[in-house]
Amino acid sequence: MVHSIELVFDPDTESTIRRAWADLAGAGIPSQAPASRPHVTLAVAERIDPGVDELLRPVASRLPLPCAIGAPVLFGRANVVFARLVVPTRDVLDLHAEVHRLCGPYLEPGPMANSLPGQWTAHVTLARRVGGHQLGRALRVAGRPAQLDGRFAGLRRWDGKQKTEFLIG
Repeated sequence: MVHSIELVFDPDTESTIRRAWADLAGAGIPSQAPASRPHVTLAVAERIDPGVDELLRPVASRLPLPCAIGAPVLFGRANVVFARLVVPTRDVLDLHAEVHRLCGPYLEPGPMANSLPGQWTAHVTLARRVGGHQLGRALRVAGRPAQLDGRFAGLRRWDGKQKTEFLIG
């Protein structure tokens, strides 16, 4: 499993996303609940050295930041990941670039390309392995309102192998 550096939401925004997860699960769509925590991934690698946490503390001090959760987006082709885009403000893009600048030497063997500045699609995952026959239902259940206004409240390092979070800041 991969390691990542992630933005996490304030309690109200997290609750809204968890409600969408529960609604999707109630509609028979394989949501993220309850195994995960709502987040936006900034950097991903096979392993991230814990020494990066201290370097990221000044980045974490920039939080909280407002965020807008926007349109639904799909990743994949057959059984897709169903997510909502996070509108990338200048502050969020700058934070993302700073995370990558600081983390570079700590990402082993290096960053995954889809998390690099210029290639990154900011999003919050709502469901995985959604079949084509479920997409309309997923959109009806979790595709509205058109925009959710929320806040990023924290930064964490996620160890996907151990399924452990390390809050930074």
